[in-house]
Parts: sequence; C-alpha cells; structure tokens
Amino acid sequence: MNDTATSKARKADKNPAPPSAFGKEVHLRWYKDMLLMRRFEEKAGQLYTQQKFGGFCHLYIGQEAVLAGLVTAMREGDRIITAYRDHVHPLVLGESPGRVMAELYGRSTGTSKGKGGSMHYFDKGRNFFGGHGIVGAQIAIGAGIAFADKYRGGQQVTYCFMGDGAMRQGILHETFNMAMNWKLPVVFVIENNDYAMGTSVERTSNVRDLYKAGLSYDMPAAPANGMSCQDVHNAFADAAAHVRAGNGPFLLELKTYRYRGHSMSDPGTYRTKEEVEEYKQRDPLELVRREILANKWAPEAQLDKMDADVKAEVEAAVKFAEESPIPAPEELYIDVYKENDYPFIKD
Repeated sequence: MNDTATSKARKADKNPAPPSAFGKEVHLRWYKDMLLMRRFEEKAGQLYTQQKFGGFCHLYIGQEAVLAGLVTAMREGDRIITAYRDHVHPLVLGESPGRVMAELYGRSTGTSKGKGGSMHYFDKGRNFFGGHGIVGAQIAIGAGIAFADKYRGGQQVTYCFMGDGAMRQGILHETFNMAMNWKLPVVFVIENNDYAMGTSVERTSNVRDLYKAGLSYDMPAAPANGMSCQDVHNAFADAAAHVRAGNGPFLLELKTYRYRGHSMSDPGTYRTKEEVEEYKQRDPLELVRREILANKWAPEAQLDKMDADVKAEVEAAVKFAEESPIPAPEELYIDVYKENDYPFIKD
C-alpha cells in the first residue's frame, strides 16, 4: 500500500514569493493549500464522530490563511512547532495526506508510526516538531530549537505557534526573556481566535492587543489579519527578515477565528450564531476564490475540479489509513529512548 499517487509537492519555497508576486500562481497555491486543509479537517471531524480514531481532536477550520500565508513566505529548512491543533501543518509542508491520516488512526504507516496521533503529531522530515498537548510547552521548546540552530550557525528560522490561551502561561515570560537575551532566531506567533478553550480574551486579559506582550522585553511585535493570506505572508516575511538578520525574536499576533469548537467535544455555546456567521463572511478560502475569479486567473469550473480532486485525495487518504496495519506490540519499547536496543526486554 502506498498513496504516493495522491501526494502533491507542497514544500516550502527556497525563494519565497515577494509581495509583488501575489498573482495567479500564488493565489492558486493558497487556494489549493486551504482546500486541502479544509477538506481534510472536515473529514477528520466526521471520522472522529464515527469513532474511527480516539483521543481528542482539534480542527483548524477557519484558520487556514495562517498556514497558507506562512508556506509562501518561509524558506526551505525553517522549523515549525505548535500546540495540538496540528493536523494540517504537515500537509502544507508536503507530507502525504495518507500518512497524516494514518497517524490520526494510530497506524504504523503514520509519520510517527501511529504513536503521536491527533494531539502529538510530529514529522521530523518536514521540520515539523509537534504537536504538544501541554498548553504553552511548545513555547520553550521552540526557543530551544532556535538556540540549537544559532549554536550551529544556521540561517533557519523557527516559527513557534501558540493560542491566545497559552499567553497566560508563565513559561511564555521566561522564554521571552531568554530569547531576547540570547537573540534567538525565532518568530513567536499568537493565533488569536479570541476564545482559548471557551473563554474570550476580554474576560481573561486586561490587554486585548496580545502582541503588546513583547513590550516588556523590548521584543519587536506586530498584529496582522490572520484571515488574509496576503497580510499573513507579508507579516511572516517581515518578521523572518528581522530574525534572519541576527536581531533576535519577533512576536506576531494573527487575528483569526475557528468555525468549530475548541475540540470536537465543544458545542461552542459561548458564541452566538450571528457572530460565527459574521466571521464566515471573511472565510479566507472564499476570499481567495473570489480574488481568483475576479482577476480571471482561473474559471469557476477549474476551481470546482480542484475541489473535487482534493476531496478524492482525502478519500484516498482515508482508504490508505484504514488498510494500514496496527503497530506491533513490541513498538511500545521502540523510540522511547534514542537507542533502540534494550537487552532487558529480549529475555
């Protein structure tokens, strides 16, 4: 079994697109990347309710412009680390949808041999370092990855994502302080969807402009519209240029919105239907589609076919996952430590 026929090249560009290049090619890439994220997550939510895989499940639906804008701005070799809303990151980095789905299913063909699952997704080959279930834990780990790159003299940038809820964690302040002292090559990214698990920012913080958290450490910071691929691309390009020049960290706050609950177990009753519908008028997928049609970069039939092809790709990924084997019991003892030779379990 393999699903290479359905896998597409979605690698980070060696030469990221400049703002002036926001034409047909870039818009079509944004549209296809966001289609894949949206359709994959819709299917994942459906499969979860059918109890095809377990644990918890957090969907990225509504926030796709953040990653679509990032991958056209980042360089090959850059690193990404995030929390547990993490299924679609490897997809836009070029990973096969089948291997991603197999990981959710806990199958041996997944990128972590089924050991990471939905909340702890990891893909070293794509420089994607998780997928972390402890709120805020990835903030310090991201700084550590950046420290290693600086120590080795590399030019990589680490993009360390967190939600607005993680801003309340003490580890953020310790990490920000060290990152600025050591001028680490890291872009800290707040995906502010306004509700953390279910409590709005205005009820948990006296400061609603979360990027201002950088002020205490003289860390350059800026907000951006996380529902616009163009704005996201420009924000990441500017932040990465600052970091790559050796100036130390940069903090971005991307204002975005999730259309589903915090997790599949969250009915989202703390939001009004009117509010959700208002944000759906700013759906990044539809905005890019309208831009493509308005500029006649592609006919509607081509975009519809692209959607149908992506849906078929996701269905093929499900088939691949369901036909993949469950890990053997001895896998429990493998990958626990760096060395895989455990004499004590051979007896």
